[in-house]
Amino acid sequence: MGSKIAELLNKTATKIILAIVLGFMAGALALAVAGYDPGTSYSMMFTSIFSSPQNMIQVLILTMPNILTGLSVAFAFKTGLFNIGGEGQYIVGAIAAVMVGGVFNLPPVINVIVIMLAAFLAAGLYGALAGFLKAKFGIHEVITTIMLNWIALYLNNYLISLPGIGVKNTEYSFAIKQNAWTNVLNGWKTSPQGQAYLAAHPALSPILLGTDINYGIIIAIVVAVAVSFLLYRTTFGYQVRAVGLNKDAAEAAGIRVKKSIVMTMFIAGGLAGLAGALQMTGTLPHALVTLASQPGYGFNGITVALMANSSPIGCIFTALLLSALQFGGSTIQMNLGAPSEVVNIMIGVIVFFVAVASMFTMISERIKRRRVKIAD
Repeated sequence: MGSKIAELLNKTATKIILAIVLGFMAGALALAVAGYDPGTSYSMMFTSIFSSPQNMIQVLILTMPNILTGLSVAFAFKTGLFNIGGEGQYIVGAIAAVMVGGVFNLPPVINVIVIMLAAFLAAGLYGALAGFLKAKFGIHEVITTIMLNWIALYLNNYLISLPGIGVKNTEYSFAIKQNAWTNVLNGWKTSPQGQAYLAAHPALSPILLGTDINYGIIIAIVVAVAVSFLLYRTTFGYQVRAVGLNKDAAEAAGIRVKKSIVMTMFIAGGLAGLAGALQMTGTLPHALVTLASQPGYGFNGITVALMANSSPIGCIFTALLLSALQFGGSTIQMNLGAPSEVVNIMIGVIVFFVAVASMFTMISERIKRRRVKIAD
């Protein structure tokens, strides 16, 4: 029995599940201390998500950028880099998307593809800058990416202030042209035929007309699968992981470490930029907005990647969990008056225990040693 427990504790999935359970326990304790019933709060948190199709759609909309920024951080982790610049890369991707999507008037599908490529390239080059400074001069990527986050934010606000880009007397830029929106059935649902159909099927109206339901979540899942394939089924992916495990050994084996660092940050930046592009094409107002602070998606990506143990496929599920917690946390605040910070406490504890997952390995090893002593 002890050996089975030890083996179970050594599995990555077990460590993540235990971390999540401990996070919920910490959240329950915080709720109880604040004077709220944990059972009622958690029940409301999760039932609110499934109480209506609109709420479930909102969670999926939140999940899309969290998947892509999580992939961005996870990919950089594989080379031993900490990409804390997802915020700035997300903003640069959004800027590129609006600049391209608001100017060019290409056929719908082609327009979306061009926007995504432009955002990936722009944000990728932005991330590659931090990779170049790391590879060439040894400047730590955490420092450069934090600075680049703020540069991107102020660049966003500066562009909106320019005539021809910002809309007069508003805090918005011009919008992406409607034929580049990725909303589900975008043209049909506003046509006379679509409106007549929705009037005859009122259950669909709140979903198609009351939410920003879009194809972004599908694209994000496809990208996650592609990143997983790139990491584990290609030579480049092998080189990326080899550099992350041991730079000196990788260099001795003939892998160009500096090139791998730059390329990794290029792809990581591109993934975060793709989140910005899909957010612009898929959600209102389809335009840049003056920012008072960082959007938060890049920092969410750090949480997603840590909870997923840097697994690209795992990022899909941890992003969904994070989005559900964020949405549910807002409902308990509105309905019960419970502080939404409880969700942040839960997330923080989950990340903490995932980060110190070696603790579970130590427990496993201790169980094994105890069994050996008993056997002797």
